Amino acid sequence: MSQPDPAVNPQKGRSGLTRVFHAMLISMNGLRAGWGETAFRQEVLIAIVLVPLAFWLGRSWVEVALLAGSVVLVMIVELLNTAVEAAIDRIGPEWHDLSKRAKDMGSAAVLLALLLAGGIWLAALCTRFLV
Repeated sequence: MSQPDPAVNPQKGRSGLTRVFHAMLISMNGLRAGWGETAFRQEVLIAIVLVPLAFWLGRSWVEVALLAGSVVLVMIVELLNTAVEAAIDRIGPEWHDLSKRAKDMGSAAVLLALLLAGGIWLAALCTRFLV
């Protein structure tokens, strides 16, 4: 089996803990890039409040996981949406229907993640305080 060309992607030539370490560095670069986006910063700040609150509000590990996981899911989807937008913007500034569709779908994914998180938190709050 031939070795991958390291000039194409140096990460492909790494293995073991070296690969894991470099993958972690790349991921940290992605989080730094995400921090440059206002929406992601807002979601991180909200998560700083809501994730610890999930441990107080949740009555079981499943509820805590749903509450905290829904918040983290919003941040994940936001990062993916930002990646789609960056890739589209890299292609060029001219308007194209497919570019608009891709950006609109990324935005819709964020909206759905936010609605899901809101629904989970609303249900948990209602269960905790109204039932």
